[in-house]
Amino acid sequence: MNLGEKLKQLRLEKNLTQKQLADRLGVAISAISSYESDTRCPTFDTLIKYARIFHVSTDYLLGLEPIHTLDVSGLSDTEILVVAQLVDIIRTKK
Repeated sequence: MNLGEKLKQLRLEKNLTQKQLADRLGVAISAISSYESDTRCPTFDTLIKYARIFHVSTDYLLGLEPIHTLDVSGLSDTEILVVAQLVDIIRTKK
């Protein structure tokens, strides 16, 4: 899946219109359309904003990391540890 397809998929998963996403990113609707059709690439700053809005890494968006990241902001260190342990338990069961 290329960058444009990922950006569109993420937007649709959040039920956002191109206009809503453009407003959040501070770009024109035409920019969103261009990103999604791979006729234009987002700037580094815009790519970082995408990652934050959709809670994924920039590596994921660029195809360097095949998985989503988990946003644990707002959790305590203890809660993050519990989440990490749960992920490890689930992985070992596969």
